[in-house]
Amino acid sequence: MARALPGAAEEVPLPGGTLCRTAAGWDLLAAGVGPALAAAGTAGALTAAALAGRPYGLVVSAGIGGGFPPGAPVGSLVVADAITVADLGAETADGFLPVTELGFGTITHRPPESLVRVVSEATGARTGTILTVSTVTGTAGRAAALSARHPGALAEAMEGFGVAEAAAAHGVPVLEVRAVSNPVGPRDRSAWRIADALAALTEGFGKLAPALESWNRT
Repeated sequence: MARALPGAAEEVPLPGGTLCRTAAGWDLLAAGVGPALAAAGTAGALTAAALAGRPYGLVVSAGIGGGFPPGAPVGSLVVADAITVADLGAETADGFLPVTELGFGTITHRPPESLVRVVSEATGARTGTILTVSTVTGTAGRAAALSARHPGALAEAMEGFGVAEAAAAHGVPVLEVRAVSNPVGPRDRSAWRIADALAALTEGFGKLAPALESWNRT
């Protein structure tokens, strides 16, 4: 049963979490940290909506994350043209092998090009690969290794690929948007600018809704 909230929104309980349904027509879900919780929460919301006869037409994964300098400085906004899992695979004597080279799975989901273009133009976001990691990068060596393996990477976060996997299973297009709170590299909490990133994300979302409404899906 839905529960009314102040500000003309309501809470809708789901397995493992709660969805917030806004008066503007957007449903918001805080699924948790990491790709597993993100996938499970997103799948639950998509399944519940489909069973209720009101399936979603788009899933947006949004939040803050690390940016690869100099392409994505702190405070900038990034929209993914590729959502790639960076650490799903195997370590070998010759280096890391992605799961696709082991003969199964996928490592990348691609949002619709027209959608990425519309969102980037509307928000001023930079466009590139957003990596999904289960362990946040904390050394220069790992940052360099990720950049070498994924030259188009602009940002890293922890949920996008899980959200994209769930969306793909339901045949729903996906988008990932991240505001950069810190540079990817040596862990230095004094360099984090979470408030600035959240402000950039809020500003971006103010421009995102009309852009999505104007998007031609054909």
